[in-house]
Amino acid sequence: TTAAVCIKEDVPGEEQEGVSAVSKTGAYGPSGAAHASSLVDTPLVAADLTLPYLDKSKEMIINGRVYDVSSFVKRHPGGSVIKFQLGTDASDAYNNFHIRSKKADKMLRSLPSREVEDEYHGDALSRDYEALRQELIAEGYFKPNPAHVAYRFVEVAAMYCAGVALIWSGRWWLGAIVAGIAQGRCGWLMHEGGHYSLTGNIKIDRHLQMVTYGLGCGMSGCYWRNQHNKHHTTPQKLGADPDLATLPLVAFHKIISEKAKNKSWISWQAPLFFGGIITTLVAFGWQFVMHPKHALRVNNYVELFWMATRYMLWHQCFGYLGLGGECLLYLFYLAIGATYIFTNFAVSHTHKDVVPKQKNISWSLYSANHTTNCDNGPICNWWMAYLNFQIEHHLFPSMPQYNHPKICHRVKALFDKHGVEYDVRPYWECVRVTYKNLLLVGNLGHDHNHED
Repeated sequence: TTAAVCIKEDVPGEEQEGVSAVSKTGAYGPSGAAHASSLVDTPLVAADLTLPYLDKSKEMIINGRVYDVSSFVKRHPGGSVIKFQLGTDASDAYNNFHIRSKKADKMLRSLPSREVEDEYHGDALSRDYEALRQELIAEGYFKPNPAHVAYRFVEVAAMYCAGVALIWSGRWWLGAIVAGIAQGRCGWLMHEGGHYSLTGNIKIDRHLQMVTYGLGCGMSGCYWRNQHNKHHTTPQKLGADPDLATLPLVAFHKIISEKAKNKSWISWQAPLFFGGIITTLVAFGWQFVMHPKHALRVNNYVELFWMATRYMLWHQCFGYLGLGGECLLYLFYLAIGATYIFTNFAVSHTHKDVVPKQKNISWSLYSANHTTNCDNGPICNWWMAYLNFQIEHHLFPSMPQYNHPKICHRVKALFDKHGVEYDVRPYWECVRVTYKNLLLVGNLGHDHNHED
């Protein structure tokens, strides 16, 4: 196959129902035993679905009506993410982000609206996606499981206790590794809270996220939601997805690396990222600068309390090591947790192509063309907390993640019907292409052999 990094321009082709058919995936199952590696860098080209009869400065379609959101953009509770849907059919984004919010529907009804144009019916893939979503809702796949949630919390608490016990017994390196992985798993757990798929109650899930993220990771749930919702709305879109705004530490795409000032650092980014240097620097900056700064700016003193409690507990447990000892232990523990979670998140998107800033594509094709699944199996499912099913997660972000393996075959059938790639690969293949992408993007001027 071609190299993992590619700058693919839209090519002319036979466009039908929002998809330009460049090539079609063969059959490959969700287990990942076989995968269409030949299609990794040549996904179906998505048509621009910006609607010419909408005012792109203030209008969008939501569930069959055109809404004027000009008076609402600045007071949108979710922040500026609403701007990314201007001039498009925002139904899929709205329905997925507000599936559990009656308040959102009330706000929507208060906005000026009109009937959609008679000739507009949306694209076929989006219509079938919505039909599948409604089926899954009716079948109960969006209902949380209290027993599973309890298990997840008990697991991270037990891992933290085990880590502390190991450190106290003198096996500090092993204890820090166990506690570091627990820290990363708190990141997986708070992620579900931020999507309101733990209990299904928005207020409760927000508080559970604040406790888990603040105490377990030293970070801010409100800042995470603000940034992560932008990523979910437009993954891999330039100027929109904050996961692409990674300089000066790392660049996942040629367009980003060309803007890097320190080319020498970027040339070493692959080993620096997987070796824990870059991931630790990111986590350190988040914990001690960006996240507390945001919580303070928005007066979220609950989150600041949990962050402060984290460090008081750390000092209470390990103050006997002295200031230098407990700080060094914390740095090692931080490096383990950050490398664990950031590298696992990176394997899902960062080697995929990007979407031009001015282009709008469908919710379904964002998930198909710009997302990769890691294979389905008990070890990988636990290691990535079911977020190895990133395609399903991006299609249905409010679905409890343990349900993804149960519905992945239906998602694949939907994609197969429309000739859309369902990209699933073995875990270590995902790691390999992610590492290679970082290496190639960091060394654009070198003559690499692009054949795998």
